[in-house]
Amino acid sequence: MTQVSALSERTPTAPLSRIRNFCIIAHVDHGKSTLADRLIEFTGTVSQREMHEQLLDSMEIEREKGVTIKASAVRMHYTADDGQTYELNLIDTPGHVDFTYEVSRALNACEGALLVVDASQGIEAQTLANLYLALEANLHVIPVINKIDLPHARPDEVAQEVGNLLGDDPATILRISAKEGIGIKDVLERVVREIPPPKGDPDAPLQALIFDSHYDAYKGVVAYVRVVNGRIDGRTKLRMAATGAVTEPLEIGVFAPNMTPTGALSAGEVGYVATGLKSVRECRVGDTMLDAARPTEPLPGYKPAKPMVFASIFPTNTDDYPLLRDALEKLQLNDAALSFTPENSAALGFGFRVGFLGLFHMEIVQERLEREYDLDIVVTAPSVEYEALLTNGEVIRVARPADMPDPSRIAEMREPWMKIEIYTPAEYIGPIMDLVTKRRGVSESMEYLDARRVLLKYRMPLAEMIVDFYDKLKSVSKGYASLDYHFDGYYAGNLVKVDILVNGEPLDSMSMIVHRDDAYRRGAALCKKIKELIPRQLFEVPIQAAIGGKIIARETKPALRKDVLAKCYGGDVTRKRKLLEKQKEGKKRMKMFGSVEIPQEAFMAMLKLEE
Repeated sequence: MTQVSALSERTPTAPLSRIRNFCIIAHVDHGKSTLADRLIEFTGTVSQREMHEQLLDSMEIEREKGVTIKASAVRMHYTADDGQTYELNLIDTPGHVDFTYEVSRALNACEGALLVVDASQGIEAQTLANLYLALEANLHVIPVINKIDLPHARPDEVAQEVGNLLGDDPATILRISAKEGIGIKDVLERVVREIPPPKGDPDAPLQALIFDSHYDAYKGVVAYVRVVNGRIDGRTKLRMAATGAVTEPLEIGVFAPNMTPTGALSAGEVGYVATGLKSVRECRVGDTMLDAARPTEPLPGYKPAKPMVFASIFPTNTDDYPLLRDALEKLQLNDAALSFTPENSAALGFGFRVGFLGLFHMEIVQERLEREYDLDIVVTAPSVEYEALLTNGEVIRVARPADMPDPSRIAEMREPWMKIEIYTPAEYIGPIMDLVTKRRGVSESMEYLDARRVLLKYRMPLAEMIVDFYDKLKSVSKGYASLDYHFDGYYAGNLVKVDILVNGEPLDSMSMIVHRDDAYRRGAALCKKIKELIPRQLFEVPIQAAIGGKIIARETKPALRKDVLAKCYGGDVTRKRKLLEKQKEGKKRMKMFGSVEIPQEAFMAMLKLEE
């Protein structure tokens, strides 16, 4: 077997018939990044000295969490058993459900996909969700059973599951161990043999799909592209179809796996274009790159990323506000899905209302702000964006409780609902149904995949999912259930705004929009939690939950009492009464002018309200 290792010896452009564009799809932690490492290593793309684990996951958080967050690509050259040298473009996609849109764009840049399934865990929710995306994109799917070296692996059972799903013969499904390097050559041979070469006309007007991008301080936005038709070189004036931005490329090249300039990209090839644009918003994922001199129709399927979960981020130290703004702007350069607007809170000062794709996306952004920018921040409980239909027929978006219009102007409130799919062993059906029903879930169907595994389909409000639904699902199923979800639509609901008042002052950061049936329980639980968390004052502090002008729950934090009778060791009872009355007057005056400090833990208490 002849392996080509020196980059200089590689052919700059292979004929279309010898190009293979493929991706790897899998559930989180089924070995996708490890398989990518082995393919890169086997084809000699990277020398042993430069090789390290999770080579394509460049961010520290990606390595630590073992999750791919950003798509990446690599060009490999492989000399197959038929003696031909093939150019293989591997596009590594994110595995988490929050980044489904990026996955769908990356799949559109390929002709084939390796479906990786863990030999011990079998098919899980995200495996199927990504498989359906691949089938929608008309990709040729090659199933691969990974981790056959594990002691509790059951490759034959899992091969049967996958075979039933795809209609393949279980005996022909590849069984590999990416960690041990078993079966890697077989994977490459199947890719070369079965995945069709790209179609495309190098002489047609330019159409290039942008499947990801990142920001570089010197080169501006670097777009990761798959050229569908036409050709890009240094003289091509480029126009982005959706945003209308026009630019000339500063550098064009391929990932080998580092960015390697080649000067041009032709139909069928995958590479990068350094555009010189100053913001990722001008060069969005899913957009089409066109030749400004020969414009043509953009490729179908583009839609702007839509934030689903919102939270407010405030600096702990108010002087850090400009630093937080700069950090969010820098993150937004690389992450077009991140949106933020300034916000002011009476309790927490100046901050930002930030929109995220989902809870995992929010967690990643929060960690990056704390680690990479060394910021100490308070993040309020996440909420979702509602729609309010007003009595005059106008529909407005309500991203936070403070934006909710006066109840007399509202004809109906609508909330976002999700379609969810839960894969679980049959013995956990009861507890899972109970959990989903408590969260206002509506059952749609239940089907047995085999004797032991069940697929449950539900519709459920997003607001009930975003806090701790996933954690609870994992605990009631002992970790065996897996979850996938996607947006269904906005539906009317009996929603009300619950205000929290501390010492008669409303706390805008703690207001919440909830279903009326749940308002009393949530309000009472939050009042109780705040009572535990706020420090005692020298005066009594009432904590109330209210809907409009109606108080629905109350807790009282008792006052710290100074023993004013300590010096009064005798004499008439009137002396004692006089001292107590004087103390009472002082406390009343203090209550009028006193202010209560709300600790940060109280804001996080909204996340952890007990059932």
